[in-house]
Amino acid sequence: MIDLYTSATPNGWKVSIALEELGLDYETHPILLSKGEQKQDWYLALNPNGRIPTIVDRDEGGYVVFESGAILQYLAEKTGRLMPADRRGRFDVIQWLMFQMGGVGPMQGQANVFYRYAPEKIPYAIERYQSETRRLYQVLDRRLADREYLAGDYSIADIANWSWVSIHFWAGVDIDGMPHLRRWLDTVGERSAVRRGVRVPEPVEFNLEKTDESAREGASMLVTQDSR
Repeated sequence: MIDLYTSATPNGWKVSIALEELGLDYETHPILLSKGEQKQDWYLALNPNGRIPTIVDRDEGGYVVFESGAILQYLAEKTGRLMPADRRGRFDVIQWLMFQMGGVGPMQGQANVFYRYAPEKIPYAIERYQSETRRLYQVLDRRLADREYLAGDYSIADIANWSWVSIHFWAGVDIDGMPHLRRWLDTVGERSAVRRGVRVPEPVEFNLEKTDESAREGASMLVTQDSR
């Protein structure tokens, strides 16, 4: 059994989707980011960085893993699934996982902040982060031009990138002219495990017209406190 401490954010989705894909038994413990639960002492004892998600593997004596990319690798290695066994195949997956961790997540997270939440609209910052996010999407689109998934078979690399790119609209970034990326988004999004995973710990409804404080609290996935 795995304890999953999470919120309805792209990084949270990565792990809940993986757990659903792998069919592992897990118990969900929602963390209310808007109430600062991720900064409470009991949670910091699990994850000193005060971010979500975090897992505790009871089958391994309560072993704790934090950072969403590390959790994905841990689960893949634990089960022998969602990542190839051979070295080159593994690093094909790891490359694209790191692409999301170091690029798509941070850039799109900043686009979210400046486009949706910043008390002062700074056109330079909005354009900078939206443009860089779109550039990264174009890299993905080119990669997917001649393959169904990012690194051979469906893998944790697809889960990680999809969890962010699927909400591109919230950052104000369009995917026009990227047919391969759009096809991949649809393909991954149709998987039953993905559909279940994005409902953990609760479904999120987007209201693109709401930008006030109540909207922030009502849709915790839009808070970028877990943006790595």
